[in-house]
Amino acid sequence: MKVKTILVSQPEPKIENSPYFDLIEKQRVKIDFRPFIHVEGVAAKEIRHQKIDLNNYTAIILTSRNAVDHFFRIAEEMRFKVPDSMKYFCQSEAVAYYLQKYVVYRKRKIYVGKRTFAELSPLIKKYKEEKFLLPNTDKVKPAVPEILNALGVDWKQATFYKTVVSDLSDLANVSYDVLVFFSPSGIESLFQNFPDFQQNETRIAVFGNTTIKAVQEKGLRVDISAPTPETPSMTMALEKYIEKVNKGK
Repeated sequence: MKVKTILVSQPEPKIENSPYFDLIEKQRVKIDFRPFIHVEGVAAKEIRHQKIDLNNYTAIILTSRNAVDHFFRIAEEMRFKVPDSMKYFCQSEAVAYYLQKYVVYRKRKIYVGKRTFAELSPLIKKYKEEKFLLPNTDKVKPAVPEILNALGVDWKQATFYKTVVSDLSDLANVSYDVLVFFSPSGIESLFQNFPDFQQNETRIAVFGNTTIKAVQEKGLRVDISAPTPETPSMTMALEKYIEKVNKGK
């Protein structure tokens, strides 16, 4: 069956040159964007219940832009003036760049990993004398605490924001040729919103092994997957599949 409509379970890209927009133009398909999950901040009161005192930490580990936003939100709510001496360990350049929204970059001690948390760990290890705070979501990747424990550093994890299932009830009578997922949480949202979901002819595209596993555990079929050596991005995987099934269109 040909692909004409695609639903991507993420917000619409804000950049004009997104490869999704190229895909729409090149393959003449309709792509809608809808977050299946969203982030909600935890109240300062709840942070206190986690026995977190921001005065006790000399370094912050930031794994995402959400972590940046919610750390500074909580600091403001707690009327905590973040000292100039605070060290920031950012998982990627994108996170470090985003940090500039809150701090004057050149005046701060910022350490940047390449992409993964494992690649950030050597930098953290160099500063074992620091007291690290990891402001994070309620769904932390198991590898993160494992790596920090293995480094033997003084660290504490706290839930500053939570991943929440979005209300998708308005999509009940809408069908798409392809559904695109990037996390197990997206699959969880699908079934919380539509417990009787049947895949039938709907193609499912997934990014990452944990998402593939979540799809299969629900008894669904994976039709398109990324990353692979041939298709390192989801848009490339979609394009390859569309070109294959839409021949003669």
